[in-house]
Amino acid sequence: MPHTLITDPASEVSVQPGAVVSKVVHRGDGLNVTVFAFDADEQLTEHQASQAAVVQVVSGRLRFTVDDEQLDLGPGSWLHMAPGAPHSLIATEPTVMLLTLIGA
Repeated sequence: MPHTLITDPASEVSVQPGAVVSKVVHRGDGLNVTVFAFDADEQLTEHQASQAAVVQVVSGRLRFTVDDEQLDLGPGSWLHMAPGAPHSLIATEPTVMLLTLIGA
């Protein structure tokens, strides 16, 4: 496939009560892009990615911790993380985000 178009990333997943939902929307060409939906208070505990990663918040809010720094990410926020950066997050309201792994 020579190109991928997603006109509304938030429509690719639905926020589910008490859950984290994800859908891979692109895999290939050194990129892996996943759309995540988090209900309020859902979280991902601290972990690391072996590739560089970019988080983009589409809607909602995340309290995001990376390299021991706590960040408040809202709609339009864009965050790049180097490979191996320890990070965790909690959704402070229902949230949709894009995760792009580079070199995947």
